[in-house]
Amino acid sequence: MKITKTNKKRIIKILVFFFAITSFSSILIYALSQNMIYFYTPTQVYNSEAPIDSNIRVGGMVKVNSVKKINNSLKVNFTVHDLEQELNVTYTGILPDLFGEGQGVVMTGKLISKKIFLAEEVLAKHDENYMPPEVADMMKEKNKEMFNK
Repeated sequence: MKITKTNKKRIIKILVFFFAITSFSSILIYALSQNMIYFYTPTQVYNSEAPIDSNIRVGGMVKVNSVKKINNSLKVNFTVHDLEQELNVTYTGILPDLFGEGQGVVMTGKLISKKIFLAEEVLAKHDENYMPPEVADMMKEKNKEMFNK
């Protein structure tokens, strides 16, 4: 079989196209993998399943009587648990309005050791029954009216 000039040009075009698609796909996969942040529970952190000194997310419940605010600063220390293990958290910043003891939180940051997490962002979770305070007050008033009749 003889390779003509036309066939040679086609083969070159196909190889260049294949190389371009492969390069673009490799760069895209690498970029996406660098931006992924994995979610862990305090038990997984305790079991050394979470990487130390990498950006991760940790979620759990804020332990009751564990929130300690440092005077004259925005620094807050608290403990998060998942009913099995506990993780001490340090955060500097303004906490969300829904943050509180006994509430669920998801935090983004870095794990310093098996027991200490340095949070860069704290997100408070609310239950599915959440109502704005105004609506809750109206509901209480209506319930009082119904029972007082």
